[in-house]
Amino acid sequence: MKCSPVKRVLIYRLGSLGDTVIALPCFHLIAEAFPNANIYVLTNTVTNSKASHTRSILGESGVVHDYISYSAGLRNIKGLLELRKKIRILDPDVLVYLQGSRGRLIAYRDALFFKTCGIKKMVGVPFTEALQKNSWIAEEQCCEYEASRLVRCISYLGSGKLNDRKSWELNLAEHETQRARKVLRGIGKELPIIVCSVGGKVEVNDWGAANWCQLIERLSDRYKGFALVLVGAEVEHTLCELVGHSWKGKKLNLCGQLSPRESAAVLGKAALFIGHDSGPMHLAAAMGTPCVAIFSARNKPKVWFPYGNNHHVIYHKTECYGCGLEVCKLEGKKCITSITVKEVEDTVRASLQNHHSQVLF
Repeated sequence: MKCSPVKRVLIYRLGSLGDTVIALPCFHLIAEAFPNANIYVLTNTVTNSKASHTRSILGESGVVHDYISYSAGLRNIKGLLELRKKIRILDPDVLVYLQGSRGRLIAYRDALFFKTCGIKKMVGVPFTEALQKNSWIAEEQCCEYEASRLVRCISYLGSGKLNDRKSWELNLAEHETQRARKVLRGIGKELPIIVCSVGGKVEVNDWGAANWCQLIERLSDRYKGFALVLVGAEVEHTLCELVGHSWKGKKLNLCGQLSPRESAAVLGKAALFIGHDSGPMHLAAAMGTPCVAIFSARNKPKVWFPYGNNHHVIYHKTECYGCGLEVCKLEGKKCITSITVKEVEDTVRASLQNHHSQVLF
């Protein structure tokens, strides 16, 4: 659907790295639907040292022109009036709602706020139960991807083309790919790489440093022709130093050294990504890199799995699955702590069995 008379589009999408990446097909669809419009994103300011601002992820992709940021959870009248003023000055013709499922009452509340901002046309507000929930796929005994639900919400604009590689493009700039090439030369020779991310924002998703150290040591013995690259936020540097110490071959700890988009360029060079349910995992999947992903059961199966068929997800469906907890106080994180080192090692072996070493540069 082409809507060329529209001059300004405002996209409402909160979150950080993973939330932005899984919405990439929607961002591309919106840019295609409104080819002559300036596109803006209303998003949250980042307060977590492990999180990335939407601007740092979309960067020079060309799908967004500018951003309006505010503190998520804003409730005071003065702050809301200031935000409304910013939106009214922008004067968007259309609002595209790309928020997560928070209930229909929240959807109606948000729509009312945007209406007071002078926005008459809204797309994607999930007023119905069907749009609020991830559809259950009976034959697979799991839910649809969150990326799929978001695309359904804005289907009025057209098809999100989730299986088209172009829908996941970050359109990396030459200086971003050059930066990736430069840091990877620090390995010392041209080796195939395994990229690992052992951090994350949510405590219940943490598999544990001891497990990671044991896994990395075992993989080091088996994959002597590979180099290990660790990525993550600056605050994860020390943890990655500890884990990386178990790797006997060439290795790089890039935590805090690269922007999200430069990290994407590094991930695009990897033979395999290994990590938690996290932003870097979604970034690797967007770059077409196979993932071995270690998941807690805080969410229902598949909703936040890396999109695509070339990934291996380790998910133990305990009786308490779908709890939504960030900290598990009663069950001792049994969903993720029950995942063994051998289970992950075997999954990595299955993922790499068809890999052929290749020159990267």
